[in-house]
Amino acid sequence: MTTNQFGKNGWTPDRIENLNGKTFVITGTTSGTGFEAAKILLSKGAKLVMLNRNPQKSADTIATLKQELGNAIEVTSIKMDLSEQASVKKAAQEVLKTVSQIDALICNAAIAQVPKQTLTVDGWESQMGTNYFGNFTLQALLFPLIEKSKGRIVTVGSMGYDMGIKTIKFDDLNWNKEYTPNNAYSQSKLAQIMTIYELQDRLAAAGKTEVKAYACHPGSSRTNLINSSGSFMMKFIFNLMKLSPLTQSAEKGAYPQLMCATEPNLDQNSFYGPTGRNFWTGPVGAHKLEPHAKDKAVAYRLWELSEKETGVKWNI
Repeated sequence: MTTNQFGKNGWTPDRIENLNGKTFVITGTTSGTGFEAAKILLSKGAKLVMLNRNPQKSADTIATLKQELGNAIEVTSIKMDLSEQASVKKAAQEVLKTVSQIDALICNAAIAQVPKQTLTVDGWESQMGTNYFGNFTLQALLFPLIEKSKGRIVTVGSMGYDMGIKTIKFDDLNWNKEYTPNNAYSQSKLAQIMTIYELQDRLAAAGKTEVKAYACHPGSSRTNLINSSGSFMMKFIFNLMKLSPLTQSAEKGAYPQLMCATEPNLDQNSFYGPTGRNFWTGPVGAHKLEPHAKDKAVAYRLWELSEKETGVKWNI
């Protein structure tokens, strides 16, 4: 293991300076790591736009945050369902109308371990459609404002990228054959991470180095992710795990995305998350990324395919 650049306790939010005048857009804030990240950003004075699919839960979240942090916090919410391209496009337009800058877009929302093959309205396997294509479109549409703001794009991946088949199944992206919840989830998370490093290369080639793109993961955190979409057995196993030292709090799970959104001079080439055993828990910092996540030929092909599939072109 390399030494953690942030010392033996790793990165913690007390490194975040005053965020007055800064604007963050974050997805999936009604519970778990997204909620904790939102709370910490607001407590540091940031302005926040939350993108969630359930307006009632968003309203409840804002009420909870105001109760905890006071009524002066600047937080708004826009409805967005990541699994529907039309909803993502509409939400992106609204964000562009609502804010004049984006210091960081934090793509935190995801679904996981969907028991049976399910397709989105756009015709993609649900985990790929939500976790990957949804984020691809959102990032592309908000990119011009992020660029103008010299901001950041933060993708919250998962150690799942290193499970499953460890590549993109171009010949059967929807898993019409041999669907398993884990393989499909792993592919969606690998795709998310790959695209961040591909984006870095494209930005560098275009000389647009003021926009930064980061990939991180929350480790094994006690969140509702599996409870939202997993099978009964997965829920049972994960809820048992929550009682063990193999997991950490949702607040700690939020540290990697907060670091990637706020820490100055952070190396984009690294992959960030807990650095303890199996990278599930422990001090937050940079850690090893397996080479298949930076397979240039696969990443390039995936990007070209994604622009074609979504009909959304990045204006780099």
